[in-house]
Amino acid sequence: MKLSGGVEWALHCCVVLTTATEPVPAVRLAELHDVSGSYLAKQLQALSRAGLVNSAQGKAGGYALTRAPERISVLDVVEAVDGSRPAFVCTEIRQRGPLATPPESCTRPCAITRAMATADAAWRAALRDISIADLARGVDEDYGTTALAGIRTWLAGPGDDAPHDR
Repeated sequence: MKLSGGVEWALHCCVVLTTATEPVPAVRLAELHDVSGSYLAKQLQALSRAGLVNSAQGKAGGYALTRAPERISVLDVVEAVDGSRPAFVCTEIRQRGPLATPPESCTRPCAITRAMATADAAWRAALRDISIADLARGVDEDYGTTALAGIRTWLAGPGDDAPHDR
């Protein structure tokens, strides 16, 4: 199964939002990740539609997680962005060709469909067991305990309206 690039961006944004003390404007998240604001806005809208982030309008507007990061799973984010369709969809190939099995004999899913459904369920269970808080802890483990604090400081700093070095 291939996930869209939007899943990666949405997960990164959720991890970043764990550090925020106030809503973070989409433009600030896009700047942090060096990605197109319009592209990132689509992912944030998907997260908002799924109830994973709130969107506040106005000068102090932006995005914030709707619940504790321990209560948002990676699967929640994947399904918000890419949907909940299974990775494999059986097209009943066994009912085609010169040796086709008659439809009335196909009373249960075939071995291939069963195997793929089992794999899909295991994949989803694994993603359900990983929270955004787990990912945030991983950032600190991978990059040092000041990584998320640095992001928090950067988010609280001046936005595009202030001069900064590039």
